[in-house]
Amino acid sequence: MKMLRAPVLMIGLLLCSQGFAATAQQNKMTTCNADATAKSLKGDERKAFMSTCLKAAPAANDDGKALTPQQEKMKTCNATAATQALKGDARKAFMSECLKKK
Repeated sequence: MKMLRAPVLMIGLLLCSQGFAATAQQNKMTTCNADATAKSLKGDERKAFMSTCLKAAPAANDDGKALTPQQEKMKTCNATAATQALKGDARKAFMSECLKKK
């Protein structure tokens, strides 16, 4: 009976950890939402932009390669900081906190 506990515990931990990880679609939604906010889109323009953005291929960098999750997070935090017009130390503090969040 004791030998059964460890595998069951490991399976339980794996299943629980998957619930906390953001999916690629959630990351894409966050990025598209930040981009729409940065462009100050509202109403039908925002809906059209979000639809196009979410249907688009994954974001890519200058080399044409897909962005890593960290790069996506950086892009989202940067767009949010831009919409809040943060500069100097306030921007550094915001970016630090934003990038630490999961």
